[in-house]
Amino acid sequence: MKRKIIRLVAAFMATICLFLSGCAVTDAPEKPMKKETLVIGSDIYSPYFYLDDNGDFAGIDVEMAREACRRLGVTPEFRQISWQNKDAYLNDGAVDCLWGSFSMNGREADYAWGGPYMYSRQVVVVKASSDIRTLKDLNGKYIAVQNASKPDELFSNDAVSGVSVKKVYSFDAMSNALAALKKEYVDACAGHETACLDYINTISGEYRILDEALLISELGVAFNRERGTKRADQLTSVLTEMKNDGTIRRILERYELDVDFALRGNK
Repeated sequence: MKRKIIRLVAAFMATICLFLSGCAVTDAPEKPMKKETLVIGSDIYSPYFYLDDNGDFAGIDVEMAREACRRLGVTPEFRQISWQNKDAYLNDGAVDCLWGSFSMNGREADYAWGGPYMYSRQVVVVKASSDIRTLKDLNGKYIAVQNASKPDELFSNDAVSGVSVKKVYSFDAMSNALAALKKEYVDACAGHETACLDYINTISGEYRILDEALLISELGVAFNRERGTKRADQLTSVLTEMKNDGTIRRILERYELDVDFALRGNK
């Protein structure tokens, strides 16, 4: 009799435990894990990175970043920054990477790089009526550039072979540098060809791009050299995959670029 009572009590307690366990599962379902966020910093540099009519981030680099982040399983968060302070943003962790038509050339050891994912010509723009025809014609002239850009570095350090301009005017945004040319405060302006074309197609007046390029730039995504190497390597793999499967080509075609040059870096 005692054994029978003990068995009944044990069975009853086991049933209670199962019931309580089932209630716990029902009342406290597991929450889905939140995706890691990749904070991407750039200045406004159309058509690579800009705000559309709805105030949302758009552009070549924004489209590439969204697809690359989808493949990496992370959520992109875009942040507009002051480009001349880009290193401070990156080093203090305000952004995880710099992705805004950023030239890798000469900066290979300064960052951990994802890419290159495309190529761009750094060019000089002048008024159509200008007597400047070659880079050497820039000697003794005034030129406008964006602060902390590759043309700023080249002209400020007399690093363009055979050229010594009279003065370099450095602006906080590429649109302001091109506006200085429009108003004839300077003789020429220098920057990424695609950005220059994007701007001059929207303003009055006639302009020319010199045939000689300052530089063929490899564009990449810059991470902090100490903290970002793993993510940079992962991104390089994804960008290579996107190039091989035609994704990058399809994005570039929407912006009316010379796609073959942008992908291969030669004319």
